[in-house]
Amino acid sequence: MDTRAIDEARYHIQQRTNFFAFKLLARPVGVVTGGSPLSTGVIFENNYDRSLSPPGSNCATFGTAIVYDSSIDKDPDSLDAGGIDPAKLPRDPAKGCRPVYPHDYIRVNNIFEVVKSAGGYTAWADKHPAYDFLNGPSGTGVDDLFVPEIRPVTKARSVPKTEAYDDSKTQAVLNEIAGKDHSGTHDAPVPTVFGMNFQAVSMAQKMTGHGYREDGTPSSGLKDAFDHTDQAIGKMIAALRQRGLLDSTMVIVTAKHGDVPIAPSKLRLANLDLIPNAIKVIDPSLLLNAEQDGSIAMLWLKDHARTSEAVRALRAKQEEARIQQIFWGESLKLLFADPEQDPRMPDIIIQPVFGTIYAEAKDNFIEEHGGFTEEDTHVALLVSLPSLKAQQIKAPVRTAQIAPTILEQLQIDPQRLEAVAKEFTRSLPGLQSPLRTSEGQAFQCSAR
Repeated sequence: MDTRAIDEARYHIQQRTNFFAFKLLARPVGVVTGGSPLSTGVIFENNYDRSLSPPGSNCATFGTAIVYDSSIDKDPDSLDAGGIDPAKLPRDPAKGCRPVYPHDYIRVNNIFEVVKSAGGYTAWADKHPAYDFLNGPSGTGVDDLFVPEIRPVTKARSVPKTEAYDDSKTQAVLNEIAGKDHSGTHDAPVPTVFGMNFQAVSMAQKMTGHGYREDGTPSSGLKDAFDHTDQAIGKMIAALRQRGLLDSTMVIVTAKHGDVPIAPSKLRLANLDLIPNAIKVIDPSLLLNAEQDGSIAMLWLKDHARTSEAVRALRAKQEEARIQQIFWGESLKLLFADPEQDPRMPDIIIQPVFGTIYAEAKDNFIEEHGGFTEEDTHVALLVSLPSLKAQQIKAPVRTAQIAPTILEQLQIDPQRLEAVAKEFTRSLPGLQSPLRTSEGQAFQCSAR
């Protein structure tokens, strides 16, 4: 990877994270709240909730799949997407059967809401209108939210087209640095907290013919995506310098998740029928929902009391279904909420054998994410702060620590984040000195 922009930005802390996270980090819930699923209530991009009702229903029945992605767009095949279609949203029987928007689904506040309540201005650019969840429970956390739909781009399976898509969000950030809104047409304050998500690296990692070579070196397509992303960050750094803002801005570059497997020889596609069928043999009505996506599988059962029976059936298929580990009962509750107490939590979580991904062959993906493995959870974390001497922090950290760190640097009490207060999330080490000016900014890039 060409690191010219990284060098130019003077990133002073470099550390891989080992935050155990599901696909909640495919959406940066933990990064912006400082919390895990215990606090946020979000365990995966695609979920199931026993307390909500299906889209379009009159709330006479309880239990529905929760899918917050391009499928809730009014027009998922256009970049504009037309916004979120309320007819495609789950319903809440406890609140008059009203639609549950992504921001309604988050149980705790986030940095955008806290910064805004302290008088700041906030902005973010990401990949789906479903990233409305960044607005937080208030629904108003992000002043300037730019969320062009990526689905038309991913359908093309093209690194150059994904880079062009990223360019639109890069331009949005450049416009915001220049004192405009993301469109560049209206005057606006330079955001106190802002940033964007890059998708080209993720696309290049996943596409057949790209990814990594067996020795871990990137393919030409992936190297191009790294270089393109590096150049985009370089443009932002140059724009901050030109506006005299670089020395009062903390810059963070990280990723929501890793992708597995890096080595192509480790790739195996799971048989998507084996796990659901193992449960249905016990009782066709026992399985409420099976979420097999990326490098993790989760099962919600109609009867919690039959979980051990379901686990025995899965263990009988363990080798054939490429199951490495099954989390259920006490082992699951050690990590997450009790499914008997939390209507969103699965009864069973399955970590497949390393290299196994739950995907269709027609998808032509060679890497995916979501699981607990080293390659799933270790990501880059680079921080630039004008008051710091260059160093490398080798202590393990979590990406959830980014949220309280940002508030601390802006001289806002991190305890105002509900998840931070509940889970005792600490700020990143080595960043004691806050930004030295009342005009300080925090800028963040996510590379996936």
